Amino acid sequence: MTTATLSRPKAKRLWTYDEMAAEFPESNLPTELWDGEIIMAAAPRPIHQRIVAHTWRLLDDHVRSQTLGEVLISPVDVVFGGSKAVQPDVVFVPTSKAAIIQSCIRGVPDLLVEVISEGTWRRDRVDKKALYEQFGVAEYWIIDPDSRLIEVFALAKGSYRLHARGIGAEKVGSKLLPGLTVSFAQLEQ
Repeated sequence: MTTATLSRPKAKRLWTYDEMAAEFPESNLPTELWDGEIIMAAAPRPIHQRIVAHTWRLLDDHVRSQTLGEVLISPVDVVFGGSKAVQPDVVFVPTSKAAIIQSCIRGVPDLLVEVISEGTWRRDRVDKKALYEQFGVAEYWIIDPDSRLIEVFALAKGSYRLHARGIGAEKVGSKLLPGLTVSFAQLEQ
């Protein structure tokens, strides 16, 4: 009689952002680091990219006209500690925090935008919202193309509160950037 031996399962490698950045080449594929685990996704669909581009343009025009800082569009890494790095769709960094923009963004931007894609509902609405709240991102926008919805969450006493919600042509305003209003209808044109 022979006895079979089971091999020990191979441990999953956990990465730091610096290890991942050193080992992998620059890429346009969505790649994030969550508790040391590398998470990759397929490239976004054209409707997603269109909404992201229009959102970036509206934010960038507003921020530039008032010389408030810089608005960046994905993919750009935002590093929250050694083992968490995300690629929000749109990022606003005020002039007062310009030093966090390096080879990636190392620090907490003031505003992040996520456009929900097929399969990212939970990640954008629950996981990333909790992460951004934990690290003190002042304002978080969730844009849902299926519902034609924009939600603006503002940080108040360490928790996100719904600041504005608009469907279709209803305009929402930013708490962080006074005078900035946008509707989903503007983003889908």
